[in-house]
Amino acid sequence: MISSQRQHLILSRLRTRGAVRITALSKELGVSAMTIRRDIAELADKGLLKRVHGGAVTTSTLLSEPLFSVKSQMDVGLKDAIAREAVAYVAPGDVIAIGGGTTAYVFAQHLLESQQASGITILTNSIPVAELVQALESKDVEVIVTGGVITRSNSLVGPIADKVIASLRVNTVFLGTHSVSVPRGFLMPNSLEAATDMAMMDIADRTIILTDHTKWSSTSLSLFARFDQVDTVITDDGLDPDSVAKTRDLVKELVLAHQSEPTEESE
Repeated sequence: MISSQRQHLILSRLRTRGAVRITALSKELGVSAMTIRRDIAELADKGLLKRVHGGAVTTSTLLSEPLFSVKSQMDVGLKDAIAREAVAYVAPGDVIAIGGGTTAYVFAQHLLESQQASGITILTNSIPVAELVQALESKDVEVIVTGGVITRSNSLVGPIADKVIASLRVNTVFLGTHSVSVPRGFLMPNSLEAATDMAMMDIADRTIILTDHTKWSSTSLSLFARFDQVDTVITDDGLDPDSVAKTRDLVKELVLAHQSEPTEESE
């Protein structure tokens, strides 16, 4: 398959999925990861897609979001590093909220495998997170699901979700974000999802944002939190020094998680 045919297929996958992963394209097309990187670089130079760590996203992500199944395969090592740091912010018996998105989902995976999960209650608008808890052999963890309208990221949002959330109280809320805008704050492409995240923050004593460094180079439509409304931002140590300095000036605590092992995409 020549380069123009590969690039046409890459764009086709982007239109249907919203994001693509280098390793998956390499296997599908039977070419090396380096070849796929070159194709993505050429398409990015033409303004047809946007390069991200481990793959690419459509240039229209300002108003849309990739499917959960696609996003969950991207930046896996970064999400693991962030999740490991975040687990330390939970104590046995806590009542916490976990928002939608794949970084929050990976956090839930690590949390449920830890001793900190003992006796906790989780409020979530994430269907995958709720399914994780239901699959546990131990019934020591209680889950409350908000209900609502399902988004592409398998989150439940809208007035029903917001009403359920408003009737409750949690110690800490853990939220992902689609993009980080300095000095504005944290944004989502879905205004209903942004509103539901705001509702979760309103009932929490502490707000923690979980996001990898690539989100500083993207943008989105709906602001759901200013920096001064967030207690802690946990990201990875791939964030550039300038963004680290600017973010530290705006937020109460910035944690840089170290990725212990390099991923295949970053080689």
